[in-house]
Amino acid sequence: MVVDPTPSNLDLSLVSLFAGWAMGGEVQRRLTADGLGELRFNDGVVFQHVLAGPLSISALAERMGVTQQAASKAVAELERRGLLRREPDPADARTRLLHLTEQASSAVEASRKHRAALEKELADEFGAERIADAKALLAGILDRYGDPEAIRGRRVLPPR
Repeated sequence: MVVDPTPSNLDLSLVSLFAGWAMGGEVQRRLTADGLGELRFNDGVVFQHVLAGPLSISALAERMGVTQQAASKAVAELERRGLLRREPDPADARTRLLHLTEQASSAVEASRKHRAALEKELADEFGAERIADAKALLAGILDRYGDPEAIRGRRVLPPR
């Protein structure tokens, strides 16, 4: 039997996944309209770890649960695009610490602003109570099937 792919006919896991993608895409469109350049979802994954304070590539790799080689590749790309910079660690001159550039910091702030605006727009359209209920439901699902510690530690990656 073929299921009608209308969103209301899809199962909850697909509807929530696609809704997240759609909202992420809308934030991306708004960031592009702000003139913040081409930003990618994975940029934000790295940014969240560096936001907590400068860290080495080794520490980034550990927090993200990837190899040092993968982290180095991501960092090199972000440096090339002007979003990260490396500076010597004052405690150990052999180590270089990652810092967000002004452009990356602006993107983080703009992303927060746009996500808040989206939530307000949805609350205005669907009602604040429904949005609060949807958030509570999805948070409960994350508690049940996800890893709340990984979410708090910004270590959430798509399933492999």
